[in-house]
Amino acid sequence: MKKYPEAIGPYSAYRKAGNLIYTSGQLPIDPETNEFPGDNIKDQTRQSLLNVKAILEENGCSMDDVIKTTVYLIDMNDFSAMNEVYKEFFVSPYPARTAVAVKELPKKALVETEVIAALDK
Repeated sequence: MKKYPEAIGPYSAYRKAGNLIYTSGQLPIDPETNEFPGDNIKDQTRQSLLNVKAILEENGCSMDDVIKTTVYLIDMNDFSAMNEVYKEFFVSPYPARTAVAVKELPKKALVETEVIAALDK
């Protein structure tokens, strides 16, 4: 069983190009239950990042190899709570990051995260 959810459409969960891994946006879907772990931003941020971490580990790298993240939030008021969980997964020097408020995410998720990681960082 995969440690991250399958793509929900005609796309790949990740792609490699040279020494980089590009993940698709990872919804906060628990791969064991195929459901969100909760209806709050902290639980959903944690699951989204756990899915990213599983993809990276499957490819022989870690969260320390992430050089860029993009976080999509449906409510920018959740920014601080998202950051509380986000900092559990990354250490200094932190990856570059963009955080964007969006109108809606698939399956009514509160957050979605994508990353670029360097295999030989």
